[in-house]
Amino acid sequence: MGKIRIKLDNKTIEVEEGQPVIDAARATGINIPSMCYREGKDHLTSCMVCLVKDAKNGKLFPSCSIKVAEGMEVISMDEEIQEARKTALDLLLSEHVGDCEAPCQVTCPAHMDIPLMNRLLAVGKFDEALIVVKKDIALPAVFGRVCPAPCEGACRRKTIDEPVSICLLKRSAGDEDISGEATYLPEKRKNQNKTISIIGAGPAGLAAAYFLQIKGYDCVIYDRNELPGGSLKSEVESGILPADVLASEVDVIKQLGAKFNMNTKTDASLFKNIKSNSDAIIIATGKGESGVQNWGLEMTKTGIQADKDSYQVEESNIFVVGSALKPTKLAIRTLGQGKEVSFSVDQYLKGEEVKGEHSRFNSRFGKLLPDEFGEYMKESVEGKRAEPTDIKTGFTREQVIEEAKRCLHCDCREIDNCALRDLSEEYKANQRRFYSTERKKIVKHFQNDAVIYEPAKCIKCGICVQITAEYSEDYGFTFIGRGFDVEIGVPFNKSVKIGLEKVAIEAAEACPTGALTIKK
Repeated sequence: MGKIRIKLDNKTIEVEEGQPVIDAARATGINIPSMCYREGKDHLTSCMVCLVKDAKNGKLFPSCSIKVAEGMEVISMDEEIQEARKTALDLLLSEHVGDCEAPCQVTCPAHMDIPLMNRLLAVGKFDEALIVVKKDIALPAVFGRVCPAPCEGACRRKTIDEPVSICLLKRSAGDEDISGEATYLPEKRKNQNKTISIIGAGPAGLAAAYFLQIKGYDCVIYDRNELPGGSLKSEVESGILPADVLASEVDVIKQLGAKFNMNTKTDASLFKNIKSNSDAIIIATGKGESGVQNWGLEMTKTGIQADKDSYQVEESNIFVVGSALKPTKLAIRTLGQGKEVSFSVDQYLKGEEVKGEHSRFNSRFGKLLPDEFGEYMKESVEGKRAEPTDIKTGFTREQVIEEAKRCLHCDCREIDNCALRDLSEEYKANQRRFYSTERKKIVKHFQNDAVIYEPAKCIKCGICVQITAEYSEDYGFTFIGRGFDVEIGVPFNKSVKIGLEKVAIEAAEACPTGALTIKK
C-alpha cells in the first residue's frame, strides 16, 4: 500500500493507505484516546472513547475501526466530540464496580496511602512502610496516638467484624523510626533560595514546614510558646502523647532545615517585618491568637478570609491554614491542610496557577454487600482486630504484622496505570450519570498464580480475548452471553487458571483497567 492524502484538523497530511484513522492521527502527534484498541490489531468492539468527526457530513465515528481514505477530512476534537467521549466514559463507569482509592484513604484528611502501608507492614517491611506514611503524614508517631481515626470509621473490614487498627499501625511505623539509630529523612529538592515564614508551630505549621523543606524552601517558624506543638501540647494529656515523642518528630523537621523562633509573639510590627522579608507567609496560629485582627487581613466570623481550596488570601503571598482559617477540633485535619498548603505555596512561588494539591478522579461503588464479604476475605485473614497489651507501648512487631494482614486491600492494584481513571479525569466523567440501583456483584478470581481477575471492573474491551486467541490458549477468554448481560470469562465454566495458562502476565499488562491485574 502507498501513501494517500487526507485532511486532519484542516491540515493536509500524507498517511499510509489502509491504516486506521487513530494510527494516522497519532503518527502526526494528535493523541486520540482509546481503551479497546491495540495498534496493528483489528478491534473486537469499541469503547467509543476514540470518536472523531467526518468534517464533510458532521457525523461521529470510532477512529479505531474506520480506515483512512483518499480525500477524507477528519476533525479530531471539538465540543461535540468532547461531550461524546465523556458520555462514553460515563456509560463505561456506570458498569464499573470498583474503587480507585480505598475508602480509608479517601476519608483520611491527610490522604495517606493506607492500603500500601498495610501491605508493606504485613510482610515486615517497616522502613518502606514509613516512607509511604511520611509521604503524607509529617508526624506519624504523634498522630498514631492522638488521631480519632476517621479512616477506621470508613474501613470496609468494619462491615465484616472490626476495622483494621490503622492508627496503631501508623504509630508503629513512626515509633520504629524514632527509636532507631537514625531517623528517616526524605530526599530534599534542590534549594529554591526562597524563604517562607510560618506563624504558628502547631500541627498545621509543623506539617507545612516539613513538606516545604522537602520541596527545597527555607522555612522560619514563629510561635509565642516555649516549645513547638501548639494544641498537641496544650490540649493532649502527656499520658497519651509523651513529650519526647513529639520532640523527636519535631526534631526531624529541624534536621530538614527549618528554623524555630519560639517565645515570639507576632504583633502588627513583627508581622509587617515578616512580610517584608518573606517570599511567602503561612498563618497557622491556631485558636486564641490575639492581635491577628491587627495584621491588615480581612476577617470573617470564623477566621481570616482565604480561598478554601488553595488557602491563599486573594492573590497575595499569604496563606492561611488550620483554626486560623476555621476552628476545628480535629488536629489531623489541620495536619492535612499543612501538607496541602505546601502545594499552593510551591505553585505560587513557581508562578503557576495556585490550585493546591491535585485531587484525582475516584471510582467508588459504595457499600460492601454481605454476599461479597467472602470475596474480600480472600485477600485477608480471619480474626478480630488486635489490641496492644499496653497502649503506652503499642503493638509488638509481631502484632503489627498480624494486624496489617487483616486489611482487605480495597484499593485498585492499577491505580496509577489505569486508562479508565486517566481519561475519566481528563474528560471530567460522571460515574453517577447513568447510575443504577442494582450493580454487579463483586467476585475475585485468584485461581491463577500470577494474576487476579475481577469481572465487575471489566469494560468488555476484548483485548484479553484477542491475546489469548493469538497465543492459542486451549480455552482462553471469550465473550459470554449477549446484549447488556455479556461478560468476559473462560468458556465452559473453566477456571481463570486454565483460561490463562500461557499469557496471564501479557493479558494483565494490556488490560486498560484494574479488572485483570498482576498480583502485588
